[in-house]
Amino acid sequence: MVRTKFAEQLERLHDELIAMGKVVEVAIHDTTKALIGKDIALANKIIANDDEIDAMEKEIERLCLEIILRQQPVAGDLRWVSSVLKIITDLERIGDHASDISEMTTFLAKQKYLCDLTLISRMSEETIKMLNKSINAFIKKDIQLANEVIAADDIVDDLFLKMKNELIEAMKKDSSNATQAMDFMMITKYFERVGDHATNIAEWIVFSVTGVRKEN
Repeated sequence: MVRTKFAEQLERLHDELIAMGKVVEVAIHDTTKALIGKDIALANKIIANDDEIDAMEKEIERLCLEIILRQQPVAGDLRWVSSVLKIITDLERIGDHASDISEMTTFLAKQKYLCDLTLISRMSEETIKMLNKSINAFIKKDIQLANEVIAADDIVDDLFLKMKNELIEAMKKDSSNATQAMDFMMITKYFERVGDHATNIAEWIVFSVTGVRKEN
């Protein structure tokens, strides 16, 4: 009976983390859509929805601690629950970045953009793919898929550097672009950090399966 309860709790934990991952993935997708489409209403919706992500993190954290205290898992089970605690922190931070970008969108959308957002759009696409793969790696306990996420972080970093250089050139050509260029620089950095958090998630998945913490 005790083991049955334990199995049910682990299954619930598994399902709730997947649900949180999907909500966060949608947040990044919608954040990019709002930024590129200058959709202030959608941006405000993303900001409001950040509370949902925070609540999901707290509930999963509560469940993890309950499992640890009441079931006293050992070996692989303990490692898996501990990894979930780390993963939800990264998911919550990604949600924060989506909200931060959306806040900036609410005032940038009223301006004419100084540059093409193709690179930012590509960064978003890559980070969403990374996040999606990391969640699938978690579901399948797939180390190879997790390692693909870790390797993909280099793509996001390269796009970040290209966008940063593009914004620097825009400021050099016209100093009046400086304020907006710095805003977009911050947005680009947020997307780069989303890639970092997706990488962290993948590293914790590798740890949960192998017991070895792979550093990027």
